[in-house]
Amino acid sequence: MTDVRYLTKSRFKLATECPAKLFYAKKPEYANQKIDDPFLMALAEGGFQIGELAKAYFPEGVEVFELGYDDSVERTNELLSADRVTIFEAAIRFEHLFIRVDILRKIGNRIELIEVKSKSYDKDEDEFFGAKGAISAKWRPYLYDVAFQKYVILQAFPGREVSAFLMMTDKTARCTTDGLNQKIRIATDADGRKSAKLVAPLTEAEINQRLLFQVNVDEECDRIFAGTDVKEPDPMTFSDRIRFFSENYSLDQKIRMAPSSVCRSCEFRATHEDLESGLLDGFKECWKEQLGWTDADFAEPTVLEIWDFRGKDKMIEAGKIKLDQLTIDDIGSKLSDKPGLSRNERQWMQVQKARDKDASFYLDAESLSREMEKWKFPLHFIDFETATPAIPFNGGRRPYEGIAFQFSHHVVEADGTIAHSGEYLNTDIGVFPNYDFVRALRSELSNDTGTIFRYAAHENSYLNLIYRQLKEDISEIDDRDELLAFIRSITKSGKESTEEWEGERSMVDLFELVKCFYYDPYTLGSNSIKQVLPAILTSSEYLQRKYAEPIYGASSGIPSLNFSDWAWIRFENGKVADPYKLLPPMFQDVSEEDVVILSQSFELSDGGAAMTAYGRLQFEDMSDYERGEIRKALLKYCELDTLAMVMIYEGWREFLKA
Repeated sequence: MTDVRYLTKSRFKLATECPAKLFYAKKPEYANQKIDDPFLMALAEGGFQIGELAKAYFPEGVEVFELGYDDSVERTNELLSADRVTIFEAAIRFEHLFIRVDILRKIGNRIELIEVKSKSYDKDEDEFFGAKGAISAKWRPYLYDVAFQKYVILQAFPGREVSAFLMMTDKTARCTTDGLNQKIRIATDADGRKSAKLVAPLTEAEINQRLLFQVNVDEECDRIFAGTDVKEPDPMTFSDRIRFFSENYSLDQKIRMAPSSVCRSCEFRATHEDLESGLLDGFKECWKEQLGWTDADFAEPTVLEIWDFRGKDKMIEAGKIKLDQLTIDDIGSKLSDKPGLSRNERQWMQVQKARDKDASFYLDAESLSREMEKWKFPLHFIDFETATPAIPFNGGRRPYEGIAFQFSHHVVEADGTIAHSGEYLNTDIGVFPNYDFVRALRSELSNDTGTIFRYAAHENSYLNLIYRQLKEDISEIDDRDELLAFIRSITKSGKESTEEWEGERSMVDLFELVKCFYYDPYTLGSNSIKQVLPAILTSSEYLQRKYAEPIYGASSGIPSLNFSDWAWIRFENGKVADPYKLLPPMFQDVSEEDVVILSQSFELSDGGAAMTAYGRLQFEDMSDYERGEIRKALLKYCELDTLAMVMIYEGWREFLKA
């Protein structure tokens, strides 16, 4: 007997992203660049505890632990025979549709569907619908998810009154007690699967003053069902679309879709390593079917690669998919009003170099030299690792309030001497580290007036956040004024600040310098430091000569706090190996592929692996050895982040000498 293929919540979500993905989902012969483990993804995003907290608000609830379709449905129906019942993970089936409901409450003839999401909501500010009447893009996936579940329940239980709710973290709520987040920890079952588990009951205060907020979304579901949730009604109704997805998925038939900008983030692309191991490329398969392309066509760059280009869909619809088909009119020719490349100029340069098969890098030597002349030695390069735990560490804190738990600091002297000067890592369980973090950073940076560098806005944003925390904190903080003054001295005020400032040592953003003055085709349009570093190592003979020797490390020419006699330049298949791939694995029980995804996923910011490691150190019981190994890996990864900035600086410095 052939197994029934059910359209589930996750499959429906996948189909709303791109219906063709249904065909590739869960097929081991196709490469998949997304983390398959939902718990690992939840841990990486910081919201893994929310589901357990939600269940704790319903102490009468009964969980359906059965995993199989038939067994779970049978158990759910047994529980639903009661007049009043609250069920966790209720299994509902209708034809080829199957859902597991986070929380389902039955009260007589009424069914309440509660979908728990690790997303923040402010009832006074957040609007599900935009000014033009359509669902806002950021809320669409969540509302479609709950609408799909409501549809299945209505079909499975005709005649019942069904109400739908989203349960999310309340942006305005503050935690009432210390240690609430330690009541929900990571548990591992006999099969090695990890999950969140409530290990201590909530207090009366924690139950009554809730961090989670329940929002009724019946009106939104009705509009989705009626097709009035979009600007232009779709000829296919919501129920028609569900049936269409379900029928094709149950028959394992591919829904063929025209190429679009959505393809850029397709997870079914195969890497070189995937192809060598025999995996198939779903993205290429789709495009071959729709465009008649051969393997040779995929060797040519496409509009999907153009950095920050908002005209991708327009070009694809016009048949201009390869970069050599574009003209400057397709890109635009707006010039920059300051030194360096404008957005349009950078995009057109990418097109030209691809069209001309020009692999040489571009450097605006004159403008970059002027910038460098402003810098004051010693130069300081810093990088932060941060987390946004859904449940605050301490009373008085809000859900998803940022935590800065690690930094690395490299120094370059005027004579070129380099040192990994300092670092900070606080993984003490349940400790809010932000103020000690700033104290340690102040100690590192207050010994001189040298220029400070960051890569992108993250460090500036977090210091602004900690500034607000210090201002709002009613507890006694003896050095509050000193810490506030220090933050102002090295940052620019952010959009959320009620004050305006730009410090005399406001950090220089290397990311902005890359965008304005440097472009290397090797990056394929990306400005991520994890792409820029391999590019500059590949093009700089100076860096290759210098770092091919084991001169980096505590006992070598360049002092390090975590490495000894380490050579950063190694070659694989004639190319410079990515230094990040030379580091030890962050986790022993997570696949190498998932570690890469955690670090470089479209869905996660850079630092996803570090955030996941921090979450595990906070909430998982492990041996001292395991904790020590994760701490060592965190320190090495963060150290490389600031060394990468140093290498970019060194590469530019040597290019300018040539």
